[in-house]
Amino acid sequence: MSNLNPYGVTAAGVPAALAEESARATFIRRTYAHLAGAVGAFVALEAVLFTVVPAEMMQSLVARMLSGWSWLLVLGAFMAVSWLARSWADSGTSRGMQYAGLGLYVVAEAVIFLPILYMAMTINPEIPAMAGLLTLVTFGGLTGFVFVTRVDLSWMGKFLFLGGLLAMGLIVCSIFFGGFNLGVWFSGAMVGLASGYILYDTSNVMHHYRTDQHVAASLALFASVALLFWYILQLLMQFSSSD
Repeated sequence: MSNLNPYGVTAAGVPAALAEESARATFIRRTYAHLAGAVGAFVALEAVLFTVVPAEMMQSLVARMLSGWSWLLVLGAFMAVSWLARSWADSGTSRGMQYAGLGLYVVAEAVIFLPILYMAMTINPEIPAMAGLLTLVTFGGLTGFVFVTRVDLSWMGKFLFLGGLLAMGLIVCSIFFGGFNLGVWFSGAMVGLASGYILYDTSNVMHHYRTDQHVAASLALFASVALLFWYILQLLMQFSSSD
C-alpha cells in the first residue's frame, strides 16, 4: 500500500518544483493524461471480462474472496505483481518498461476487482456507477485542494505507510481468526487512508517527482484512486445490504 518513491535530480529530469514552468506544466499534463488512460483501460478491461467470464466462474471468484484463506493468497499474488509493476514503472532506463509496469498494474487491478464488482452488481446494479462518481468527486476535491494551496505533504508518507501496514495486519488477522468483513468503520477508515494517499501523491506530483517520471506518477495516483474506489464500493455494499 505504500506509495513512497525515491526522489532526486538526474540528468533526465529535475523535481517538478524546480523545473521551468513549461516543463512542469507538460509533466503534470502527461501525468494526468496517463492517469485518465489507465482509468479508461481499467473500465474497458472490466467490461470485456464481464462479457467473457462465465457466471459460474464469477461465483467461484466470489466464493474465494469470502473464504478468507484463498483470498489471502490472491492478495499476496497481487502485492507481488504490484511490486513488480511499480519497479518497472520507476525504471529510469527504458520507457517501454515503464509503460509495461503501468499496463501490468492496470490488468492486475482489473482482475482483483472482478469479484467485488460482481457482488456489488448482484446487490444493486447501480452501485459501481455510484461508487465511481463518488470516487471521481472525492479525487477532484482532494486534487483541487493540493493544486490551490500548493502544500507539500511529503511528510505524510511515513504515517500513510504505517497506516497501510496496520490495515493489512487487520485484514490478515480477520482472515486468521474468522470473518473477512471488518465492517463499516474499517471501510470508512480505509476511505480516509486512500484519501490521504491521493493528497500525498498529488503533492509529490507538484513537488518531488522528476519531470521524466510521469508514468510512475500516474501509476501511484491510479493505485490510490483504485484503493479509494474499492472501499467506497465496500461502504455502498454494506449500506445497501443493511437496508
